Amino acid sequence: MSLKNIPLFSALTQRMKWLSARQGVLSQNVSNSDTPGYQAKDLKPQKFKDMVIRPAETKVHLTKTNKSHIENNDGTKEFRPKTDESPYEVTPTGNGVVLEEQMLKLADTQIQYQMTTSLYKKQIGMLKTALGRGN
Repeated sequence: MSLKNIPLFSALTQRMKWLSARQGVLSQNVSNSDTPGYQAKDLKPQKFKDMVIRPAETKVHLTKTNKSHIENNDGTKEFRPKTDESPYEVTPTGNGVVLEEQMLKLADTQIQYQMTTSLYKKQIGMLKTALGRGN
């Protein structure tokens, strides 16, 4: 039996892959901090909701059952988050990379990766204990 068949291990593995990819993107931002016209990039944040998403037929949708209810005017029946993608600073050459911001994101990514690997190790230890092989 593979550990990937256990949902918790699968989620932790997916999280570690995402954090590794994010570190690569952030490192590229730092290396292009002097490139004219370069804009900082980041990965779309992982959301717990996306990891445990249910099939479409089980989703809850907004429905107007009374004429006094508020209607969603954009034609969809789900709420969508609004994001602001504008950089904090832009240099005269058009570069939108703020080194301090990128370094904070890199440090946060490192902390999250260490926490995820620690959780992975703890789960392996619990499985070993359950099987009577761990100390």
